[in-house]
Amino acid sequence: MIELKTKIPGPKSLALMERRKKAVARGPFHATPIFAEKALGAWIIDVDGNKLLDFSSGIGVVNVGHSPKEVVEASKKQLDKFIHTSFNVVAYENYITVCEKLNSAMPGAFQKKSFLANSGAEAVENAIKIARATTGKQAIVCFQHAYHGRTYMAMSLTAKAKPYKHGFAPFNCEVYRAPFPYPYRWPTTSQPEKVAEECFQEFKTLVSSEIGTSQVAAVIIEPVLGEGGFIPAPKKFLSLLREFCSENKIVLIFDEVQCGFGRTGTLFACEQLEVYPDLLVSAKGIAAGLPLSAVTGKAEIMDGPPEGGIGGTYGGNPVACAAALAVIEQWEKGELYKNAKAMERILTETTQSWLKKFPIVGDARGLGPMRAIELVKDRETKEPNPEAVKIIIKAAYEKGLILMSAGTFSNVIRFLPPLCITENDLTQGLEIVQEVISKA
Repeated sequence: MIELKTKIPGPKSLALMERRKKAVARGPFHATPIFAEKALGAWIIDVDGNKLLDFSSGIGVVNVGHSPKEVVEASKKQLDKFIHTSFNVVAYENYITVCEKLNSAMPGAFQKKSFLANSGAEAVENAIKIARATTGKQAIVCFQHAYHGRTYMAMSLTAKAKPYKHGFAPFNCEVYRAPFPYPYRWPTTSQPEKVAEECFQEFKTLVSSEIGTSQVAAVIIEPVLGEGGFIPAPKKFLSLLREFCSENKIVLIFDEVQCGFGRTGTLFACEQLEVYPDLLVSAKGIAAGLPLSAVTGKAEIMDGPPEGGIGGTYGGNPVACAAALAVIEQWEKGELYKNAKAMERILTETTQSWLKKFPIVGDARGLGPMRAIELVKDRETKEPNPEAVKIIIKAAYEKGLILMSAGTFSNVIRFLPPLCITENDLTQGLEIVQEVISKA
């Protein structure tokens, strides 16, 4: 149960925030003014002794829960052996084992290889490098509402200007942006099948008229938007995209940094959407909080760059690899899948009920337990309501629940509880959300 000993934020958190303002650059944002002392499962204990329920999972990272003992033990065991040699200098087995596991887990009946890096943005950058090296072409097509990271190529692919791109131009060239099939805000219809068809026609027009099909190296898409608002791409759209890329020898890249590693109820979202990419980017949940990311894909594409063409000093750190293997083992046991399915039912039923109860809720959506609600000022105009989101998130953490926003218009509340959360704890958190929505 949530246990609050002080107001949120408490005095120790307030004092640390003052130190942070003096010592840390302004740039890093804070969804809450809380400082952690300890975290376990779905709970965070702050420096003031308050026990808070976490519906953020460190932005979808600790899908298997905070500090699971299996991950902690595996990491400690590796720390006792060695911390770093650099895979590029003296290699080690668990890097290979992680790649073997990822190759086996990625859907698709073709030979696969993997490459390990540190962050989602770094993996995205390398996926683009691999696609360009393999095809000999330059143009990259991305989508509206996308988020792919903060390094320069990843930022160029990211759609939202503030805060991610504002003031950082110029961006990388040969990056083109197509519309994303966003049924709730599609101008002509909200039916996913029709949205998929119309959106795909706009995509084809962009490619043929502004780029030239023969010049496209890769198309990169999040099968379920993360920062963009937890919007699943319709299966039909992804299927049409897959067919187009195959016909035109274009590398199709799925960015599953946020929607991967169980967040949608399967290890990768593309398993449910039944459309398989050439390259799959994963990070966040892969190592339960240790920095690790991966590009996994068709062997002949992955081998496009020459030896030494991709790599890095820290990529595939042995401690992070040990943690990843422990995470994968937890998924292989099957209990997390069962719990994710139960979460999906509760989250879907609850968020859909809010559509009926609260006019401020314009849409409720997601894939599996990866759910979100979009808040509007008026259901007819669908004018975004970011102000209400701020009020709700603040009211929630003051009651001991950590929430996060999302969306191009900052008007989405996303639900990212650890996938090990109990039904009672999930219900307690959703009751708080319902209470603060009713007062917003």
